[in-house]
Amino acid sequence: MEEDTRRQHYKQVIYDIIGAAMEVHRTLGWGLLEPVYQEALYLELQSKGIDCEREQEIDIRYKQYVLDKKYRADLVVGDVIVELKSVWQILGEHRAQLCNYLRLTKKPYGVLLNFGERSLTGERWHYDPLTNECTLVNKDMEPVISDDYRFERYNIQTDNTKKEIND
Repeated sequence: MEEDTRRQHYKQVIYDIIGAAMEVHRTLGWGLLEPVYQEALYLELQSKGIDCEREQEIDIRYKQYVLDKKYRADLVVGDVIVELKSVWQILGEHRAQLCNYLRLTKKPYGVLLNFGERSLTGERWHYDPLTNECTLVNKDMEPVISDDYRFERYNIQTDNTKKEIND
């Protein structure tokens, strides 16, 4: 798949995920337990004809071994990992969790969504297998770096607008 076509594909997939998450947030409100949002988002995606898997196991490899310890991704839509939170704010450890999942699975994109605030908040992340690093990306799937080289976070407002907030 050509890079531009590939980027547009992931842009649409993530747009659909965020749209479904916004509907869940509008319907249920904020601050419930994470498993409630996971089930509701799964059902919302399914109702829109979007195939996804809940609690997908992630193997951890050490040299030629597959460890008994497994991680579980909240949702996987195609090859996009969706990590859900219901917390006061997204923290570094939440980002690290998603980036670890991306690195372990080699999936190209992940979405971190937080249902714990009045407005649904979230971040889009890209995994680069050449550098083994994750980068925050904007709605156009371009890397986001502010003037002082800190990443920026995006609030996903229920009226489909984006508001930038420095971390």
